[in-house]
Amino acid sequence: MDRKKADIEKLVQLVERLRGENGCPWDREQTRETLKPMLIEEAYEVLDALDSEDPAELKDELGDLLFQVIFHSQIAYEKNEFDLADVIDRSHSKMVRRHPHIFGNADLKTADDVLKNWEDIKAAEKGIESASKPHSERSLLDGIPSKLPALHRAHQMTAKAARVGFDWPHLREIMSKMQEEASELLQAQSANDPEKVADEVGDLLFVAANVARFLGVDPETALARSNRKFENRFRYLESEIKKQGRELRDASLEEMDALWEEAKRKERA
Repeated sequence: MDRKKADIEKLVQLVERLRGENGCPWDREQTRETLKPMLIEEAYEVLDALDSEDPAELKDELGDLLFQVIFHSQIAYEKNEFDLADVIDRSHSKMVRRHPHIFGNADLKTADDVLKNWEDIKAAEKGIESASKPHSERSLLDGIPSKLPALHRAHQMTAKAARVGFDWPHLREIMSKMQEEASELLQAQSANDPEKVADEVGDLLFVAANVARFLGVDPETALARSNRKFENRFRYLESEIKKQGRELRDASLEEMDALWEEAKRKERA
């Protein structure tokens, strides 16, 4: 398809009008704080659209997410901090700087080479941006948002650590660690120690996130797929039992298991 020139200025002018003196009362009331949930919601709706593989839906949700970026940029402009042009310029210069193998003379052959060099460049940038921060207080993990979902944050932290060699060399060692954590969870449960149980559940999930990362699988996406499978199968057994004029509480575990397996077979058909 032919690429059209993006007219992003019309969205900038739209948001400026919505926020203006005679604009929309709701838009005028919004702040960075009130927009936070909407920004998160729009980002997750983009993820849903990606999973649906529906181009029209994806186009719509990307537009909603872009609108949030422009809205935040307008608020910053009103505070005399920066505007959308500054955001775009900053992003452009950052991406050029972090791709020296494309826009410079760096010789990076593999994706791993690119990632390691990317981390080196980011570390240098952070050193410039926070020159007042003692070197002993800086961390490779700086910059990973604390608001990320815990599973995704575990993936990001361990991915960064792996880039400097802090990682298991083989999958079997991660699986052995998972077995160890499962055993410790059973011990905590047997000791009737709720706090220790919670700790061990967290450790087990953390290792599971590492298994996904090691295999090149995004854990959030993988879990989302499993969630959808569970939902589809559970809705099936729920529907089949209701067709019999019964409620779930009236069905035995054996009946529900049989319908679960039936739902699995239908998925493979």
